[in-house]
Amino acid sequence: MNNHERTWGRCLEIIKDNIPLQAFKTWFEPIIPVKLTKNILTIQVPSHFFYEWLEENYIGLLKKVIKKQLGSNGALEYSIVMENNLTKSTPYTVKLPALGTGSSRNSPKTIPLSVTEKQIRNPFIIPGLKKINIESNLNPAYNFDNFIEGDCNRLARASGFAVSNKPGGTAFNPLLIYGGVGLGKTHLANAIGLAIKEQFASKTVLYVQSEKFAHQFIDAIKNQSINDFIHFYQMVDVLIIDDVQFFSGKEKTQDVFFSIFNHLHQNGKQIILTSDKAPVEMKGMEQRLLSRFKWGLSADLSAPDLETRIAILNKKTYGNGIELSKEIVEYLAYSINTNMREMEGALNTLLAQASLNKRAITMDLARQMVDKFVKNTAREVSIEYIQKVVCDYFDLPIEMLKSKTRKREVVQARQISMYFSKKMTKSSLANIGAHCGGKDHATVLHACRTVVNLSETDKRFRLYLDELEKKLSIQ
Repeated sequence: MNNHERTWGRCLEIIKDNIPLQAFKTWFEPIIPVKLTKNILTIQVPSHFFYEWLEENYIGLLKKVIKKQLGSNGALEYSIVMENNLTKSTPYTVKLPALGTGSSRNSPKTIPLSVTEKQIRNPFIIPGLKKINIESNLNPAYNFDNFIEGDCNRLARASGFAVSNKPGGTAFNPLLIYGGVGLGKTHLANAIGLAIKEQFASKTVLYVQSEKFAHQFIDAIKNQSINDFIHFYQMVDVLIIDDVQFFSGKEKTQDVFFSIFNHLHQNGKQIILTSDKAPVEMKGMEQRLLSRFKWGLSADLSAPDLETRIAILNKKTYGNGIELSKEIVEYLAYSINTNMREMEGALNTLLAQASLNKRAITMDLARQMVDKFVKNTAREVSIEYIQKVVCDYFDLPIEMLKSKTRKREVVQARQISMYFSKKMTKSSLANIGAHCGGKDHATVLHACRTVVNLSETDKRFRLYLDELEKKLSIQ
């Protein structure tokens, strides 16, 4: 290991102990140490936005760790590798002023893009779209105000917000948002489009599902109007293609989209794509198209954690003027934890049943509704929910349980949460330990044995376990 790698490795050890694990994975794991010259450490970051985010949110922490490792004169230099170079095959590196010099806000060098857009006098009229005023096809209900932010979507939301403020003018072009079904890809793509229209009224924003794009292309072939079809899409300032993985295996559709993509990108127009997979996992796509998907930023949406799911449900109920008990909201949140559409669907059904049948919204009614949306009625609780119930029971903040403190009451709560996680979930010991502040599997085993031993000798402790098990039971 080189000196710069060892130095950055020691910096990461300190940083990891001072920020949430998800934030560390998102903002520090992608960083690559490049070199260490005298007391200046150079690190490589994926984009200008990435650099700005570090400067905006972690500048104080970075200054402290650099000073600790390199002394009071230590400095940090950023190297940004631009992947959207249209004329060079090698990465284009931008060196920015050193950390703390007071000039790090200067704009970095950018690769010039030629602007040669032609005026199309007679655009192709796609069925359902007006000739003069192109309808955006955006859903006004999908906006930033009701898109709840969490660790699961922070990068995607932040990059989308940056694009909405400067469409075509950031390193995120294209912006590819990917993730599983029901995690908010379409919502976020629409939110970006709506925000752009609000700030830039003169820009033409168009949202199109990939399947509709393919069908329009087939119609253009039949009508011998392919050039008009291409020219129409080349007029758009912001093109949003939803579920781009639908193009897989459709060679001619990929060819025409490749042509449209190149024109828009070279003329500084913004392209936003959504997909259920990352570019490296897409099958049946031409490599030249996949390489262009990688020019900008690929941001993933993962399944939201318990707190984010609860926030989504609270936002939904507040918007409907309904107040649900904390217990019912939490029950819905942990019972449906992979697909947000299912969770919102269960909530809507619950509200409808209560309203139409004039029934109070009770836990029993909530269980009935959830059973209709989740096939596996013998559901297991999640580790995060177990931790929340245990922390609520002992009146401890969940951050304390995940910390390294050795206070007796915290250690006991941590051991109990490990015990129930092993008993009530299918998670591995290593995964349970990771949820409890990065403990190893041996620590989890020891905690479980300690809980069993105490339950056999301490009546008060046994009472704790019995009451907690009742609270954790979802049947």
